[in-house]
Amino acid sequence: MKKTLLATLLLGVFAAQADAGDTVKIALTGPFSGGSAPMGTSMRDGAKLAIAEINAGGGIAVGTKKMKIEVIERDDEAKNERGALIGQELASMGDLAGVIGTVNTGVVLAGDKHLQEKGITKIITPAAGSASMTQWSKAGVKDLSIFRFAAHDGIQSAMVVEEAINRKFTKVAILFDATNYGVSGRDDLVEQIKKQGNKLEVVALEKFNIGDKDMTAQLLRAKGGGAQAVLIWGIGPELAAVANGMAKMGMKMPLIGGWTLSMSNFIDNAGKNGDGTLMPQTFIEEPITPKAKSFIDGYHKTYGVTRIPSPVSAAQGYDAVYLFAAAVKQAQSDDTRKIKDALEDLREPVKGVIATWQRPFSKWDPANEQSHEAFRRENAVMGMVKDGHVVFGNEADRERLTKNATEMKKGK
Repeated sequence: MKKTLLATLLLGVFAAQADAGDTVKIALTGPFSGGSAPMGTSMRDGAKLAIAEINAGGGIAVGTKKMKIEVIERDDEAKNERGALIGQELASMGDLAGVIGTVNTGVVLAGDKHLQEKGITKIITPAAGSASMTQWSKAGVKDLSIFRFAAHDGIQSAMVVEEAINRKFTKVAILFDATNYGVSGRDDLVEQIKKQGNKLEVVALEKFNIGDKDMTAQLLRAKGGGAQAVLIWGIGPELAAVANGMAKMGMKMPLIGGWTLSMSNFIDNAGKNGDGTLMPQTFIEEPITPKAKSFIDGYHKTYGVTRIPSPVSAAQGYDAVYLFAAAVKQAQSDDTRKIKDALEDLREPVKGVIATWQRPFSKWDPANEQSHEAFRRENAVMGMVKDGHVVFGNEADRERLTKNATEMKKGK
């Protein structure tokens, strides 16, 4: 199946290049190399699965013809300067229908301004940093071509703080990396603690840098302050260094943080020290519905793996493509501005692997960035690392999602 599916995708791309008038050109961007690669490649490969399915079915119905999706890829290497250059390049393409991707908040901030200037439609996924969207509401932008398809940090930080409170903790340490994502996550955690009644005392607020391997100093301050849990926000393998450092220092307390704790480079580098780690997720790699099973099996067979490096990223990339395709069909055009208008008012439900999406976006309101955010609290669950995989952290979440899928199947 791996060779067949990839061959189908490649044939679609070659056909697209031969007759560009019958194609919809989409750019997939993200870190396909470096420390954030598990997220970037998973998003890209999940998106490619959806594109291969759409192209194998003949493409997107536009008028009397079907338009296949042409893919171009750009590796931003999780570097802000690369993101800026890629944004400029894509903004200069006159035939680009839209962009899907980007993992790192700093890269979003560096590159998306160029797309917005030219009115090119973009669905950000899986970048979750709050600033990715709040930058536009703060600037008072009247007409926005940027959408997001991820559980943003406001949702995630609320869940992390709730989890700590529900476990009866009263003292926590907050560790965060020095990236835009880490600093933004720190601010969101502090804000959520206040919003939820200051039931948690922050006994240590500690920063670490990308590339740091020894977290002893930060963890000593957390331990000395009597922290009962460590709340953490970061991107790369440094997260595993924290888990390993905690184990070395005998800090038998939970590590609770953003969704990036589900990445393969955390799970593999932390090993047994990562067990019990908790993080919000929008997709768990368990076949709880037929759609989820089909997606998981398809990903495994196509890419020759037994575990998706970042299941959240892969599922969001897959569903984002189907949303974009639905907008093209509704707009009856590959014009990026018409696609933007359609995304703001999708009339038909779009069945994805995460959910069946009904009007996930609305017309842009500068006073409310939620208008271009697809995810709400009910789309997220708490995941937990166990024996090298992320599983449901709360049984009630599995039951809720299974029930929702069953009711959806019955047409309720």
